[in-house]
Amino acid sequence: MSAYLVVDTKIKNPEAYEEYKKLAKPIAKKYGGVYRVRGGAMDVRETELWTPTRIVIIEFPDVKSAQAFVDSDEYAPVKPKRLNNAECTLFIVDGG
Repeated sequence: MSAYLVVDTKIKNPEAYEEYKKLAKPIAKKYGGVYRVRGGAMDVRETELWTPTRIVIIEFPDVKSAQAFVDSDEYAPVKPKRLNNAECTLFIVDGG
């Protein structure tokens, strides 16, 4: 069953973040990830718990694949490029 990695990102350094995006995408693909949403326009209707900034949603075949991507040795050196250049909330949700 599909699982989704969801990231809300407030980019602080757009140029450096572009480098992160180039590096992260092929790693996500290796783990079966398909980008479904990548920072598109939002129509936010309710914000009692959270006010989203820039949403990215990556679909994976299952939760284990999404976790494997986030925890992978390949992603480990790329992750700091995201953390150093953006404020983020990241979670994985089961599609079931």
